[in-house]
Amino acid sequence: MTPASATLRHQASLEGIIDFSAQSPLAPATRLSATRRFYQIVEHLNAYGGGSSSNTGYDRIKLVRFTYEYSLSVESKDNFLRAFFESAALPLDADEHVDLADADLEANLYTSVSNLADYLFDNFFLPLKASSRKTPQPSPATHSAVQRVSEGHKFSGTPERISALRGACLVRDRHRCVISRRFDQSEAFERMSRYGDEARDDDGTSLVGQTFDALEVAHILPHSLTQLNASLHLDPSKEAALAILNMFDTGAAFLLKGTEIDRPRNALTMTHSLHQWFGDFRIFFEPVDQQAHTYRINTFLPLGLLGGLLPITRSLYLTETRYIDPPSPRFLAIHSAIAHILHLSAAGDYIDRILHDMEENGVREDGSTELDRLVKLGLRGWSLSQVNG
Repeated sequence: MTPASATLRHQASLEGIIDFSAQSPLAPATRLSATRRFYQIVEHLNAYGGGSSSNTGYDRIKLVRFTYEYSLSVESKDNFLRAFFESAALPLDADEHVDLADADLEANLYTSVSNLADYLFDNFFLPLKASSRKTPQPSPATHSAVQRVSEGHKFSGTPERISALRGACLVRDRHRCVISRRFDQSEAFERMSRYGDEARDDDGTSLVGQTFDALEVAHILPHSLTQLNASLHLDPSKEAALAILNMFDTGAAFLLKGTEIDRPRNALTMTHSLHQWFGDFRIFFEPVDQQAHTYRINTFLPLGLLGGLLPITRSLYLTETRYIDPPSPRFLAIHSAIAHILHLSAAGDYIDRILHDMEENGVREDGSTELDRLVKLGLRGWSLSQVNG
């Protein structure tokens, strides 16, 4: 059996089992028992065979472990434990340790945990990272459109909606990149063409001597996540991705349904290069304690690549009376969790290699390549043009 067909079989076996929907919290004793046995299993399997091989390219055991650890609430962790033990065909609540001296059980557990990792990778981490590299950038909307987006107006189509989103974020973020604080060059051109040396920024400071850059709207969680197919329905793959997303913070996926994903609470203003790294989950925001909408912005990139810009602490701008929603702390926390899981499991680097291999060599006809994963993305409703974006 080829690796590609084996993965397909594994996913088919999990689709009817994995349920990340909200359920009643576990009893404290059950949670304690399940957590103890979860760590017993993953720590043993890490020593047993590790999670990485020439066939997988990323550490499966670490991906499962860190997906659990970076789930953002006790309820979310409970739901993950349910899925973990059901996929492993083990009881959730048991007093005794798992008998890992049983060679058959040990091998079966390694297979089931690896299958769970593949399910999470193929249905969530791969499509999310591959489709997060670019947000459409129509011209920013006029003031009236910005007002409509803040009032919950329903736009007729995606370009108009994204245009209004871009305009709203520019206003809220004072026409500056939320990380570098560079001012939008198009807005600077308009103001300086009209007012000359008297042109000022949104805070009333002279624009003369400031630095400018082309700014873009960057989705925190990707726009493509809720894009409908030709029949105006979500493909099953995207429904699976939203279910897994909901695991990180129970209820968060419902805040992104339909056009809600294109609201200002799910977007930031950034320069093109910082947008690329943020969308690639190489830059992340971590909240500063006791300071609302203030974040330590950090990166997994080599520090010299950004000229020493990061790490840095920034307070995000808010509009008076908050008529434009601020970026959602929940969405930024989910983005940060995904970034850490991709980094710590090496899944992020593996996805980059797949994308680079596709750009260099295309998809091989023999089906033996991991690029077959990208073909499946297209068949499941994730556009390959988004993957290459």
